[in-house]
Amino acid sequence: MLLRGMAVAASLIAGAALTLNLTSGEAAVPSLGETVLTSHKMGLAPISIGNPATAAALASLGADRPLITGTLATDGFGRAPTAPITYKSPYKIKSGDTLGRILRRAGISPQIAEASMRSLKGVYNPRDLRVGQTVNVVFASMNASSGIADRFTGFEIPIDYARSIHVAQAPEGGFKAYEIEHDLETQTVQAEGIINWSLFAAGTEAGVAPPVMAELVRAFSWDVDFQRDIRKNDKFEVMYERKVNAGGKVVHNGRIIFAALTLSRDRKPIYLHQLGNGNWDYFDDKGQSAKKALMRTPIDGARLSSHYGKRRHPVLGYNKMHKGTDFAAPRGTPIYAAGDGIIEKSGRNGSFGNYIRIRHNSEYSTAYAHMKSIKRGRTKGSRVRQGQIIGYVGTTGRSTGPHLHYEILRNGRQTNPMRVKMPSGRKLKGEELARFVITRDGVQALQASLNNSSSQVAER
Repeated sequence: MLLRGMAVAASLIAGAALTLNLTSGEAAVPSLGETVLTSHKMGLAPISIGNPATAAALASLGADRPLITGTLATDGFGRAPTAPITYKSPYKIKSGDTLGRILRRAGISPQIAEASMRSLKGVYNPRDLRVGQTVNVVFASMNASSGIADRFTGFEIPIDYARSIHVAQAPEGGFKAYEIEHDLETQTVQAEGIINWSLFAAGTEAGVAPPVMAELVRAFSWDVDFQRDIRKNDKFEVMYERKVNAGGKVVHNGRIIFAALTLSRDRKPIYLHQLGNGNWDYFDDKGQSAKKALMRTPIDGARLSSHYGKRRHPVLGYNKMHKGTDFAAPRGTPIYAAGDGIIEKSGRNGSFGNYIRIRHNSEYSTAYAHMKSIKRGRTKGSRVRQGQIIGYVGTTGRSTGPHLHYEILRNGRQTNPMRVKMPSGRKLKGEELARFVITRDGVQALQASLNNSSSQVAER
């Protein structure tokens, strides 16, 4: 396995990763000059995205504002009580849950729960809560000897890796809600590896997160048959963004900026580029779109379980022409539209079970069978875009297990999806090509810089 060294990250700027200390009501600021620890597996380049406005909001929220109101001069024995310690009780949203039910489950009285929820008006709609989300109910706890019980002081709703809603006691009484944008550092990470038996295993050995490898597969899925084109000793390269919090924990893996697959010594590089209309897409080093009109594998992480051609039918028990490709995958795995088009058929279709057929142009259509369910709104006559989810893997119809049966039809006749020559995607020209060359050269310069830094770290 070939691995790139990790470059030493630049110092974080002041204000990156301000956190609110609910115990003291003060904003905790990390020390200047903090650096990211190095690793022998990757290269990275940090880009600060500190948010001074957030820092100011946190400071104003916390400054001199105790979470427990009232006088706590002594504990009844003439001694000053211990400062309150805050803690969070997480509650995961289940089917049928509401924010009110969560607070009542936490032991909050209906009147106080209602007062805290009223503060959300104009900041966050609690009806937006979804199953699986977490609500952190916050309490302040005094030393047991003080005789003062734990007290509800608010709650937090994480929205995503970068934002959360905080409800806390207001100095004038009642509660106040805040939307807080977390200060994170963006790092550009580079990794590569030799494929011994699995692309995903090679990614894991190089320290690349599975969602990044899934995105790499998706980016190449228009042109690469991942079941047949990958060979032992083939190689992958990837450069992507990730978000890191003040403690150095990776909280989000972002976009792939560059990737390359070397298959049987043929290197296929792609670069992420923003077009003049604001859209982002992947292009090879000559400005040819990595996307084709149709995807060969419209599903992530699946195993090709049956090829196009004659076979012994697993249910009927006799030889029969198999006019598609089967991808075995866990039940519920998303299935994507292989290309832009209009849905011609959607619903039950005999031995195919739940079935969708999409017409892409006057020549090509694609079909998807045995689905567990069809995504809501994917009805006959509706338009879909390439990569949109149309349904989920299942085993409906004449099927022995969960899989996707995928067909490409050319002029109404089934064609081997792995052999059909995919129509080419967009080719950049003129000003758009000139802008892409700047993007490509910039990525190559960044690669050279990371490689140089990695070499220096390796020599130490």
